[in-house]
Amino acid sequence: MSERPAPYADSEVGRLRTVMLHRPGNELKRLTPRNNDRLLFDGIPWVARAQEEHDAFAQALRDRDVEVLYLTELLTETLQDEIARNHAVTSALSGLHLGDTLRTYLAHFLHDASPEELTAYLTAGIRNDEVRGGFGLVTSLLSPYDFLVDPLPNLLFTRDSSVWVRDRVAITSLAMPARSRETQLTELIYTEHPRFRGTRKIHGWHSEHVEGGDVLHLAPGVIAVGVGERTTPAGVERFARQVFHAGLARTVLAVPIAQERATMHLDTICTLVDVDKVVMYPNVADSLVAHAVTMTEQGDEATLTLSVAEPEPFLVAAARAMGIDQLHQIDTGLDPVTAEREQWDDGNNTLALAPRVAVAYERNDETNDRLEEAGIEVVRIAGSELGSGRGGPRCMSCPITRDPL
Repeated sequence: MSERPAPYADSEVGRLRTVMLHRPGNELKRLTPRNNDRLLFDGIPWVARAQEEHDAFAQALRDRDVEVLYLTELLTETLQDEIARNHAVTSALSGLHLGDTLRTYLAHFLHDASPEELTAYLTAGIRNDEVRGGFGLVTSLLSPYDFLVDPLPNLLFTRDSSVWVRDRVAITSLAMPARSRETQLTELIYTEHPRFRGTRKIHGWHSEHVEGGDVLHLAPGVIAVGVGERTTPAGVERFARQVFHAGLARTVLAVPIAQERATMHLDTICTLVDVDKVVMYPNVADSLVAHAVTMTEQGDEATLTLSVAEPEPFLVAAARAMGIDQLHQIDTGLDPVTAEREQWDDGNNTLALAPRVAVAYERNDETNDRLEEAGIEVVRIAGSELGSGRGGPRCMSCPITRDPL
């Protein structure tokens, strides 16, 4: 039996060895037109078809010798441990909307659940009409269909809640309250699961907001972080201080993102498909800039001195930091209208399996043709239902191990 590769990632394009996914589950069946906006999901997916598409995505990765780990399986294994169970239950019931009577009942109810049942409750949630005790003022005044523990439909996007930086995992801090428990569960896995126990961690769900979709490993030692709707300037500063202090990077590029309906994270604008090639949404390419952040004086994390450069065009700043002559741009689509449509359909949210090999949604014909013309092998997957949450192959995957570049 071959030895499992140790967690490590220093790029976006090193050969992918191990990845964490989340197969769509009952949490998506909880979405309705009344709650999908609050739960940050753009559409109401056909869950059975989304599962079929996700299974095909996972198989495409396995066909390339990628080890696929599932978040819920890891969570269930983690919850075998009593300390982990206590932590998970306490976190799930920390909201101020429950009241003491209902919280006490739910605490006993969840503690009595098996690890498999507890995983289901933590991910798919619990509605008011599903409880069989704890009745009182809160249960009487809430609607029968109000959630006491919210479902987590965005677990599908495992990229957001953690990012590996070399041999350390950055537990991110998700900005939207509806997603805060995702990163707490992810941290629990990396802290208590036997496979990851002892892993050194940076950042954390309680720190300033940084989301994984905004973090791009441009090259070993060079990390770009988008700043916009989800990742804050303070989050980038905290992240930069931590990676500099730990010796994990020499340059962090802070990239302001103008918020449009079709953009959210940096990886909705660009993703790497080779060591010097990026697929990019051309309608914002000319206006995208970056501030190069470097460390000028060592100290402890809080006191080390940061230098923040004046803004430059993103591709120029990135190439300089990466030590290459040019970062080549491959546009999504062939004209501004097509580019916008295929960007909305996550045409540039690709997942690199190795240099010049990338997974992409099959429906983005023109972007995929351009990738192939540039020498990129495109592994096409279906995404008619997976894409209803506005995320592509990169959003749906957290690389845990890549070969070093």
